[in-house]
Amino acid sequence: MSNSIEIPFSTTLMVRDTCLCLHVQRAARALARLFDDALRPAGLTNGQFSLMMSLNRPEPPPMGPVAALLAMDQTTLTAALKPLQRKGWVTVMENPRDRRGRLLCLTPEGKAVLAKALPIWKSTHAMIDGKLPDGSAERLREDLQALS
Repeated sequence: MSNSIEIPFSTTLMVRDTCLCLHVQRAARALARLFDDALRPAGLTNGQFSLMMSLNRPEPPPMGPVAALLAMDQTTLTAALKPLQRKGWVTVMENPRDRRGRLLCLTPEGKAVLAKALPIWKSTHAMIDGKLPDGSAERLREDLQALS
């Protein structure tokens, strides 16, 4: 004899309709696909674009702050860097101030790829912003930043 607990289907529908995590995940996947498709002619995925843009700084950043900005651990960041290193777009070098640490640097080729991708990113963002009601794109960004 099973004492299984039954959860009403109405509860399933309520969770489907109100779960912030589900809605943010679905939106993130849809946006990732959209940007992946848009950035493909530049030879980048949306994740690679974000990673490379995070390296576009006056001084090469250490891995820790880049991983934190991208909300990933250093092992995941290291894996994400590998294809960019193979393409010659990013270099990883020893930190002269801390020999155990690594600094991340865009190469001139990497900067050229990023420059090619930036107008694509801008036009894709403009298209997305245009689909949202007036002023809500900025509000959405603020709300998402408040959650992270």
